Amino acid sequence: MPVISPTFSSSPLLYVRLAAVLFTCVTFSLVVHCGAYGGRSGDWCLFCWCFSFAGSLVVLLVELLGLQSRAPVSWRNFPITFATYAALFCLSASIIYPLYFLKGQHGSDRDYRIAASVFSCLATLAYMVEVSLSRARPGEVAGYMATAPGLLKVCETFVACVIFVFLDQSYERHGALKWCLAVYCVCFILSAAVIVLCVGECTGWLPFPFNRFLSAYALLAVLLYGTATIIWPVFNFDSNHLATRRGPYCGQGHTLCFWEKLVAVSALTGLNFLLYLADLVYSARLVFIKV
Repeated sequence: MPVISPTFSSSPLLYVRLAAVLFTCVTFSLVVHCGAYGGRSGDWCLFCWCFSFAGSLVVLLVELLGLQSRAPVSWRNFPITFATYAALFCLSASIIYPLYFLKGQHGSDRDYRIAASVFSCLATLAYMVEVSLSRARPGEVAGYMATAPGLLKVCETFVACVIFVFLDQSYERHGALKWCLAVYCVCFILSAAVIVLCVGECTGWLPFPFNRFLSAYALLAVLLYGTATIIWPVFNFDSNHLATRRGPYCGQGHTLCFWEKLVAVSALTGLNFLLYLADLVYSARLVFIKV
């Protein structure tokens, strides 16, 4: 019969995860209660909170009952991977929700929405603290996902997913933009594959050293994203090419207009380039004892 782990019961991680479960539960309960989650933006925010709550609850129960050895994944890699994704999800919801659902609201509905926004920010903070407590310290033997390159992989895949949401078939307007789409897809697939291999403890299946693969891939991703960082804004906004202009209806409603999406993709492409650059620096310096 499973028993509660005495080590974990006195760990700061227990209280942080309990806080994350509580904050995400309160957040989506408030939003559902007042029915303030219409449209794609609202659905995304609700998904972020529900996903984070469900995952945190599973991690918490596994830790409390001492079932880590029975889990079908690497428990040195899974909890921090999930916490990083949850932090990013809740952070995005904490930005999107008040931006689109507080404008023009009055009375009790506005109070519910403000409270939901506050608890979403608290959930984000809780997940950030969990990541900070779980990440590998210098000289410590830990899973790859607990190291800086592992955390960067999570951020890279998350940013790529947001890019895919904003693309909206805009890449079909020019062949150079299709190259950017190929860059986003290839880098996302490889980063996601690294995460799956680490969480599933399958890195030993590779026919070549995992460390060398990580360094080579990081270099390739930097080169690919470097081209996309230049090509995407040039071919979308330069007067000699498509020269997309801001429309009169931009900034209205609960969604971004076409021009705003193009700007967002440009900014996120530059952000991912910097993430991959940092990943390359860390991957070149980091020596793994065991992944």
